[in-house]
Amino acid sequence: MSIKQIKPVIPPAPFEAYGHVISPLSVEDGGGYMITFPDLPGCMSDGETQEEALANGRDAFDGWMAAQVDMGRQMPVPTHYDEEGKPVKFVQRLPRSLHASLQTRAKAEGVSINTLVLALIAEGLGRREATVQNPPAKRAA
Repeated sequence: MSIKQIKPVIPPAPFEAYGHVISPLSVEDGGGYMITFPDLPGCMSDGETQEEALANGRDAFDGWMAAQVDMGRQMPVPTHYDEEGKPVKFVQRLPRSLHASLQTRAKAEGVSINTLVLALIAEGLGRREATVQNPPAKRAA
């Protein structure tokens, strides 16, 4: 088996320009912290501390960008921010039952509802992107 060598690339913006979410992992998931990037579906890493997760996230960021180019895909630019450099606000009304479920899960994971929802959206977009880029093979009848 051979390992493919992927050349490093220069991303369209520095690491610091891309939003990221660092959230604690449950004991069942091994503990520590996970870092995800809402603008980079599927790009994630972890570490025992927040600092280690951030350092590992830099490596994941570099690898993810290089893999995009290697696969012939465009490197995404960071989400646009408003004039003060703050993320754009998104408001959504939810049924009470869904909000209660989100509240329960966020509390169990030790994060805010906003952090949880952002991570879930990024995860869903990553799955959708993967499905669009690599549709499942059709089965023969």
